[in-house]
Amino acid sequence: MSFFTVAWKHKRDGGPAVILLDQLKLPLDEVYRDFTSVEQVADAIRTMVVRGAPAIGITAAMGVALAACTTEADDGVQLLAKLDPAIELLAATRPTAVNLFWALERMRGRAQREAPQGVDAMRAALIEEAQMILDEDVAACRAMGRLGAELVPQGAGVLTHCNAGALATGGYGTALGVIRAAHEAGKAIHVFSDETRPYLQGSRLTVWELMQDKIPVTLLCDNTAGAMMARGKIGLVVVGADRIAANGDTANKIGTYSLAVLAAHHGIPFLVAAPTSTIDLSLQSGEQIPIERRSAEEVIKINGQYIAPPDADAAHLAFDVTPAALITAIVTERGLARPPNEETLAAIMG
Repeated sequence: MSFFTVAWKHKRDGGPAVILLDQLKLPLDEVYRDFTSVEQVADAIRTMVVRGAPAIGITAAMGVALAACTTEADDGVQLLAKLDPAIELLAATRPTAVNLFWALERMRGRAQREAPQGVDAMRAALIEEAQMILDEDVAACRAMGRLGAELVPQGAGVLTHCNAGALATGGYGTALGVIRAAHEAGKAIHVFSDETRPYLQGSRLTVWELMQDKIPVTLLCDNTAGAMMARGKIGLVVVGADRIAANGDTANKIGTYSLAVLAAHHGIPFLVAAPTSTIDLSLQSGEQIPIERRSAEEVIKINGQYIAPPDADAAHLAFDVTPAALITAIVTERGLARPPNEETLAAIMG
């Protein structure tokens, strides 16, 4: 891959910045933007300049490090207290992806441990922790890819929904990590990517990513998946996740539940690929997962142009929940939960 999603850098004038590939500009323009305040980072998450559960967590972690580096404080204890508003600001951006809250709590914990060492040590430690979260995510994606690729049939048509690739993570991807690893293993797969309304992550991002890697891909309208399954074109469905409850119920981009029902009807395996940071054992079932509701305007407009009457009422649930009973296996960096349930997930989480 010739691109990256998120990185930390020191600008030439000595100031720190979080650099993000602006995913709202893809696939036509590959634009990297510098964000120099925690407020800018929070807005980038909220407005989907960066998206995908692991990438949101990494970006938020870097946002905490940025806040530490740009906040004046006399000592570590004072800086720790001043970080609380920044952490709360980042936590309020998007409610469904649990990786966001996992990363923020990890950064808070590191800040608490380092505060007695002073301001400079605390800032250096938080930069280090954010980079560790990024590096660990890439390693986790590659591990998931290796494990998941074993479940991909030779020569299969593989359907995916939304974008769970390098753009949604620190690199390599979760669902697309499985696909990439299968392709690298010579399995001669062909990917089918749903367009994924209303943000079109499948058409704008997933197809772009796979074409970058020269992996065969066909774009589908969201309402075409069932017909392709009925024609025998799909041998596997693999998607990512934004939060997985203790019983295996999984929240992912809106439309995932429909695909799982279709796959079950046609006897097609349905895989979820996600790092263990996406598993939330504090929630017993998917009924407890908070579902983000976004603006109706994002449904009735595409690229600023109305595709419905301007005063039309529109529902915009950003995610839905797929029951564990419809999931063949959950692929994590620590192993497979097959079938996904409280016992198999608890064992993975150790």
